[in-house]
Amino acid sequence: MTVYKVPQQELQFVLEHLVNYSKLCTLPGFEESGQDMVAAILPEAAKFFEQVVAPTNWASNTQPAYLESDRVMTSPALDGVYQQMVEAGWCSLSGATKYGGAGFPGVIDAVVQEMLQSANVGFSLLPTLTRGVIRALNSYGSEQQKDQYLEKLISGVWSGTMNLTESQAGSDLSAVKTKAIPADDHYLISGQKIYITWGDHEQAENIIHLVLARLPDAPEGNEGISLFLVPKYTLNDDGSIGSQNDVKAVGVEHKLGIHSSPTCTLAFGDNGGAIGYLVGPKNQGLMCMFSMMNHARLAVGHQGVSLSERAYQQAVEYASQRVQGTVQGIEGRAPIIHHPDVVRMLAQMRALTEGGRAISLYAMTAEDRSTHHQEQQTRELCAQRVEIMTPLVKGWCTEMAMETTSLGVQVHGGMGFIEETGAAQHMRDARILPIYEGTNGIQALDFIGRKCLRDKGSGLQQLITEMTQTVDDCDIESKSIKTLLDNLINTIDQCQLALEHILQAPHKTSFVAYQFMMLFGNSIAYWQLVILACAAQRKIQAGDTDQFLRQKIATTQFYSAQILPRNHMHLEAIISDVKFVDDLNFETH
Repeated sequence: MTVYKVPQQELQFVLEHLVNYSKLCTLPGFEESGQDMVAAILPEAAKFFEQVVAPTNWASNTQPAYLESDRVMTSPALDGVYQQMVEAGWCSLSGATKYGGAGFPGVIDAVVQEMLQSANVGFSLLPTLTRGVIRALNSYGSEQQKDQYLEKLISGVWSGTMNLTESQAGSDLSAVKTKAIPADDHYLISGQKIYITWGDHEQAENIIHLVLARLPDAPEGNEGISLFLVPKYTLNDDGSIGSQNDVKAVGVEHKLGIHSSPTCTLAFGDNGGAIGYLVGPKNQGLMCMFSMMNHARLAVGHQGVSLSERAYQQAVEYASQRVQGTVQGIEGRAPIIHHPDVVRMLAQMRALTEGGRAISLYAMTAEDRSTHHQEQQTRELCAQRVEIMTPLVKGWCTEMAMETTSLGVQVHGGMGFIEETGAAQHMRDARILPIYEGTNGIQALDFIGRKCLRDKGSGLQQLITEMTQTVDDCDIESKSIKTLLDNLINTIDQCQLALEHILQAPHKTSFVAYQFMMLFGNSIAYWQLVILACAAQRKIQAGDTDQFLRQKIATTQFYSAQILPRNHMHLEAIISDVKFVDDLNFETH
């Protein structure tokens, strides 16, 4: 197992040339988060996650969480680590200063979260879900709820969870049966929720559950679901922790991956009802919860990037040391990193990882601008861009994580199939990413439906126009850059054709939604990589000789030549006749 090293130069380059952080940090509310401050904290964050968290990854994988009576016991390897992270302030970077947060832009928090996720993705889910609770309370909580809960949640002293799924419901939340009965100034919650990430543990002083449930007079379906705040421990009048609420873990799942994360079945109200408080309007729980879910979907996409980075680093390390066969130009037996097919696999892992990082941080930056930019028109445009990008980041980046982590196993050869090398862990951990927070099939339907057909393609057309503007802006005298731009023009044409076809044939969208999502994911990732390649070429022409810059361009060239051709397949699948679907039969005989 390789030692994880934060790709600091890559992250800094993206912040400078894609995020345009020098301008972002001048927006209202971000003035104290300037470039000098970021330059100071990122190396410290890198040191913490490399030295403190990354060494827990394998141990917490082999010693997973388990249930002992009513208590969830987490891996001994994690003992004290979360507390160190809280004390160092890494949980509160993007929190509102009003409640004790540092007030950094979300994109900086995402960069630091990437370090945590690469270091130990299962452990990283603990603060990730808390951020979602913070977001929901910020948007829909009462002032009293904000005053009672936000400071402790932002600091990380308390953690949070999201409770949607029930055994009979799955992704169909209209079937939720958990009940909420009015009782004085609160509600009594009863029911059972499954697949609750970090649903119970001893790492934080309190756990704040956000729970979907139905009031007695609620209508059927999605329109009758409300959102409730249910603390593990109730609060005394002075805000201190009181008695344990009527909620407990009754099971911890045995999973394919993310073993360091306790995935719990939670029982509410076995002894009369768990005390809960309404968040937002009655029967509008899904609207409130989606403020949490959409952010979680962006976070899951970036988890895919983080796992890809860890798998890539391990594959490079192994390939550099594993000696096998001969290669022309190298005396004696050669490390396999010189074998052409291994070069291909490593380049593919790096290109997909860097493409995923680019579109993820692009979306996070748009989110920051949507809430902090001075001009309302820009805020609205950026909010629309975040809406469009969310299913792409979640869907495309997690699909690519499956590909990169599988390639990581392949680079190791037979040793990749052996658990002790650690390569298989990354692939197992990545397998949940296309499933949770809405399967990638749901993301594809959301992208082609709500984000395309609903506005007759207007938002996507604006994105295509912006991609075209990049071609006009990159007036660089360079043969390699011109080739990249020519391929970007071709990519834009493919996106345009796909969009026009779908608008003319909306009846087939459900069947080709995945292909549509993947075509746009491939294309937007390439667009972002071209922007970075142009920035690298400008620095080279200005006299910078850093090999990193040539690597950025070469990686984009590889993506252009070896990954972008997939768009031909996706486009053909989109415009193909799908009448055969009616004749498909999957009954067993």
